[in-house]
Amino acid sequence: MTNAAQAAPDERIKAVSPWRRALIRPELGGICGTILVFILFASIAGDSGMFRAEGIMNWTVVSAQFMIIAVGACLLMIAGEFDLSTGSMIGFSGTVMAILAVHIGWPLWAAIIFTFAFCVAIGALNGWLVIRTGLPSFIVTLAFLYILRGLTIWGSIRFTRQTIIGGVAEKAQGDWLAPVFGGKILTGLFQWMADAGWIATFTRGSRAGQPIIEGIPMLLVWALGLVIFGHWLLTRTKFGNWIFASGGDAQAARYVGVPVNRVKILMFMFSAFCATVFATCQVMEFGSAAADRGLLKEFEAIICVVIGGALLTGGYGSVIGAALGAIIFGVVQQGLFFANAESSLFRVFLGAILLVAVIMNTYIRRIITGER
Repeated sequence: MTNAAQAAPDERIKAVSPWRRALIRPELGGICGTILVFILFASIAGDSGMFRAEGIMNWTVVSAQFMIIAVGACLLMIAGEFDLSTGSMIGFSGTVMAILAVHIGWPLWAAIIFTFAFCVAIGALNGWLVIRTGLPSFIVTLAFLYILRGLTIWGSIRFTRQTIIGGVAEKAQGDWLAPVFGGKILTGLFQWMADAGWIATFTRGSRAGQPIIEGIPMLLVWALGLVIFGHWLLTRTKFGNWIFASGGDAQAARYVGVPVNRVKILMFMFSAFCATVFATCQVMEFGSAAADRGLLKEFEAIICVVIGGALLTGGYGSVIGAALGAIIFGVVQQGLFFANAESSLFRVFLGAILLVAVIMNTYIRRIITGER
């Protein structure tokens, strides 16, 4: 073979420009959106305390809440399905946990473990019904949205005659599992930083001298852990390829041996798991469960995923992109507060950003598939 032949490019390989490669990255929209919202709120709320230590912790915790449910929604959407029962699952799992621990008398650790097992089983039922009946997941999970919310309200009133169940904080004292969801880590480090004058401390009352930020909440640890796990699963494992294949073309995936039904059911179970993690962290934080918790969270999770670059048709997306979408939500929600803007504008933002993200994703899909 001559040197000229060796140097000639393979005509079977299509050259792709760096711009095109960057454009089809699912995280691109999330990266651009994150930069823009930080610039926006740095200019309108930069002197409000939003970017001081306590302000950063404030919007980081809110972002972590979105992040936990966005990871589950992302993997499920890439697999080609939706879960509209996520928000109701949050309220339902918290209520089940509180009833078992406070009113039936179970140890809190047992109530938490049972709640996780029960809710993941409901997720499996969702997936099984979608596969067995052939109905769109939109319809099946919409039905469970109402079923779970109705059971949550009925259970709360049946046991307490109100929609808020307190007493969880007392049950959490001395429980070995409660700190995994409601504790803080690195408390010694933050006390040292406060003593060194790097972060603010309380100046009066019984907490004088203690740091305003006591440590990293376990909610944030769970969020980061789930993002890392989801990204690893999706990009570094054979199962991640199965997820993409199941959402891209389920029938073609079956022909090459991908267990599509099992993949989809497992993703419904993982979505339920993420919702239960969110609920458990909330119950530990507030010391109570409430029947109205999780309202509209399913749509916020889906919007995070869409902002992160996932296609509504499945087969394409990124957990990192979904995490960036969650950061955008957290920054905007708390940024409006720091900027003294009307809080209802957050919903306006949700609708606008969803519309823009869908239009951009449609354009990207046409680039990927070559459609006109």
